[in-house]
Amino acid sequence: MCSRYTSLKDLSELLAHFEVEVSDLTALPAGDLLPGQTVPAVIHAGGRRLVLLRWGLIPAWAKDPAIGRKLFNARAETLAEKPSFREAFKKRRCLIPADGFYEWTGQKGKKQAIRFSLASGGSFAFAGLYESWRPPSGEPIRTCTIVTTSPNALIAPIHDRMPVILPRSAEAFWLDPAIRDPAALRPLLRPYPSEGMAMDPLSPHHPGVSQG
Repeated sequence: MCSRYTSLKDLSELLAHFEVEVSDLTALPAGDLLPGQTVPAVIHAGGRRLVLLRWGLIPAWAKDPAIGRKLFNARAETLAEKPSFREAFKKRRCLIPADGFYEWTGQKGKKQAIRFSLASGGSFAFAGLYESWRPPSGEPIRTCTIVTTSPNALIAPIHDRMPVILPRSAEAFWLDPAIRDPAALRPLLRPYPSEGMAMDPLSPHHPGVSQG
């Protein structure tokens, strides 16, 4: 699962890292990012474009947008079959920039927050999907979800899922709208190598992450 993460704070760095051609943003959201908030994402729309999407996917066919509260993660193993995700998996994939994410261990009320990141300390992209949902009146709402997979050896003692972190070499392939075959995409949805990651237990007094 991935229910809280941190993203790059410097817009120019993000634009450069992800080779964005057009940006709808002039500033980035600050602090830890949670489901229901708007988060930066890179989509392919005639080129790489940086946009804001609400975290929690609302399928285009949904009658009630509240479904998005539950769909902030999507299991890699069932993307091609689940009605909520299968069309986005084929046609609307995105990169969700990050530089770390959190999981918690321990008993309720005494949970320890742990931040996971790349061992290099650098930024990376989660594999994401996005949709555009049109309410009965008003403007369309663009939403997204983070794809999860089985955990690597570093994360397994803490949680039974982890977000899919794409190697930089795979980002263009994941974004490519011409690729619609689930069989071609599935090999990307594997756990990131544990030797390439670091974990940092945080103080219970660390702002914003004392509870999972």
